[in-house]
Amino acid sequence: MLHADARDLALHVAEHWGDVKISGFDSTVNCGPLDPLPELDTLEYILSCCYQASLMREEDRPVRFRLILREPDCFDGKDGPPKGLHRLLFSEPRPFDESELQKLSPAVDFYRSMIGVRHGAQKRLDIWGIVHTGPRWVQNVYGGKVIAPALPNSLVVYVTDPGRITVCRGPLTIATLNRGKVLTPTHEVFDSTWLPANFAPVRSRLWGLHLAAKKAAKKPWADLDPGIVRTIAQQVVRRIISSVRNSGHGGTILVVPPETVDHVYEENSYLSIEYKVTDEAARKRFQNLVIDLMNTLAEVYGRKAGTGKTVGWDEYVASNEESLALCDEAVFDLASFFADLTSVDGAVVFTEAFELLGFGAMISGGLKGMRTVARALDIEGTEKEQVYSGSFGARHRSVFRFCNAVHDAIAIVVSQDRVVRFVKWKEGGVTYWDCVATSILDF
Repeated sequence: MLHADARDLALHVAEHWGDVKISGFDSTVNCGPLDPLPELDTLEYILSCCYQASLMREEDRPVRFRLILREPDCFDGKDGPPKGLHRLLFSEPRPFDESELQKLSPAVDFYRSMIGVRHGAQKRLDIWGIVHTGPRWVQNVYGGKVIAPALPNSLVVYVTDPGRITVCRGPLTIATLNRGKVLTPTHEVFDSTWLPANFAPVRSRLWGLHLAAKKAAKKPWADLDPGIVRTIAQQVVRRIISSVRNSGHGGTILVVPPETVDHVYEENSYLSIEYKVTDEAARKRFQNLVIDLMNTLAEVYGRKAGTGKTVGWDEYVASNEESLALCDEAVFDLASFFADLTSVDGAVVFTEAFELLGFGAMISGGLKGMRTVARALDIEGTEKEQVYSGSFGARHRSVFRFCNAVHDAIAIVVSQDRVVRFVKWKEGGVTYWDCVATSILDF
């Protein structure tokens, strides 16, 4: 099979530019009107230049950057981070090619700025300046409550690694060209029904504890959206995954049912935990922090007379209350701490309530392996294809064996090349999902 190139990526982007939804997010939220794509040849040239620039180095530094195709007049010259976008206009535009991208990339920090590109004279492409975005947009990937300034519905290209470029429509990912393949973010496993279903009893228990606290409160609390428990948990998992991915060493996370905890601690045939954690309140810190966050949110909005509506994630994100900011910092600092534990050889083991059981866990080599595993072709795993298990590294193969032995477990595997996969026994066999493998920050 031939490798995909900039032309293939351009064709895919052109085909999916006007899709109502990309990567599971509503494309109309805070993005403004949809900008038209340039002609196919121009789009291919943009992507080809970005691809060539990604293979270069500038004073022994890798070339990484973001760019946006939009006229400078479309940006407010008086605006800027943290709530807006800051336009820096060059007195004379620069030609758009891979060499100019290479030279300019050190001044355009990947996390804070973008290269501004437009159609110049005679349909020629020009680099007109820099768009300073600030770093808040990273929260969309890492998880968190900080509001990032909205990118317009324009062509945005991310160069993150040699030979790796991602094309977006504003903040929404369309596709990534990597290792000669066009990858699309169709397998956002967080949007599935099977994954949250595994954690439904935990969410129900946490919700019950919140309702009990609300009933005992001396002052009225606002009504919360029950879905906020799921949203917070997903944000924490995203933070853990992002931290492990960006560490460069990879890692494995095992989530086991609560009823197996005693068996996991004892000598067993499938898992040996090097560093076990004592059963005390500190082990349940995540649960306690989530309850504190919900209670604080309900209390804060209960003080605001006349709100008269259910309070959820949007209100949490929009709040500037210091008490909520402290809760948020505590939750996501704990997520980063969990990610640090994956630096030790072996897996980090949690219950479904994110109760930390231990780390440095080694999966038994005596577990029965399998010749093939199923790769999910959709988020529910109803469509699959069989893949030879020997094509995976030792970390993946050990997880496959573990999930083959413990059917109720869920594993998250982050390889050293930053690919993320969810693994679970499903419908008679071990299945894996490519999760956030096409994320912008997957480098």
